[in-house]
Amino acid sequence: MAIKHLRTAFASQYQPGQPARLQSGEALQEPGGDYEGLHKQMKRLFNSKPGKKYGRFSDDIGESPFKGWLKDYLEDKQSFSAFTDRLFGQWQELLSGSQEEFQGQLMVVHEALADSDVVYLLIMESDGALRFDGNQALDTTDVLSTSRLNLAMRVELDDWLGDNAAENYLTLVHARGTGDPGELFIRLCGFTNQVDVEKETLTFLDAVEAFAKSSEPEKAGEVRTRAYEFCKEQHALGEPVAIEALSGYLDEDQPERFKEFASKSAEMPESGVLHPDHRKVKKLVRIAGSGGGMSVSFSSDLVNQAIYYDRDKDALTITRLPKVLREQLERYLENREE
Repeated sequence: MAIKHLRTAFASQYQPGQPARLQSGEALQEPGGDYEGLHKQMKRLFNSKPGKKYGRFSDDIGESPFKGWLKDYLEDKQSFSAFTDRLFGQWQELLSGSQEEFQGQLMVVHEALADSDVVYLLIMESDGALRFDGNQALDTTDVLSTSRLNLAMRVELDDWLGDNAAENYLTLVHARGTGDPGELFIRLCGFTNQVDVEKETLTFLDAVEAFAKSSEPEKAGEVRTRAYEFCKEQHALGEPVAIEALSGYLDEDQPERFKEFASKSAEMPESGVLHPDHRKVKKLVRIAGSGGGMSVSFSSDLVNQAIYYDRDKDALTITRLPKVLREQLERYLENREE
């Protein structure tokens, strides 16, 4: 990982209706060291964040000029410093019109990867911490949070401007509870949502389940497990699921088999890429449910082996109880009998 350029700005809006304050730092070229470490941690948070959205830049340049500014910078029509000056200025203007209080550090990073370049916009939050000052008096200070990331966007530059431009090249983190500043951040980025994650999750689940059922009975569980593992790995990398790559992972001897099956049994996108919600994909390997004071979760491989369901009686029989659960039950019954 190598950072080409990085710049930060602290913005605050403590009195809605009044101009927001913004203080920017210098534009840094190949900062290295601690900056690389900080960005690496923020990338981990970005990749692990559930519920990400995928899309592209809005065509409304007047409303969201970020797209044009970024392109001018990449084509050397303006410096990174000039590009971020414009971006920070718009962020300050947007926050000035906000009706909610806000404070946060906006960090812009242009990163060079082995096979492509990406640009990140990250809103970093702060945590309060105690310290002793020079007079040994207890004082409070703010430190960057390395465990929270609620607003961020990544631009895949090659997917956006390359010869084989992708339909969706933006990935957005927009957590619940970010309120008005969260909506303003989306406007700043010029993000428009093009992917129905819920629909693509169902497409993924249906295709894998149908493929598992068409496989030999003893291999159906392995198909589901490997599909979930692949999806989980992609999520950890912050990447979508490419059907061709998944097909090769599911069957190394016949790497095209799942791809051909899915194209006939499900409505696959032309891009050959799906963006399933990894939390819901877990249904492939686990069965879970709660209600009425009860919560049950178990591996789907245990059905008809250690767990049996009687449809007529609507009853679940569990054998080979986990040791910890059995001990709790025994202690509970002994206490009730005393």
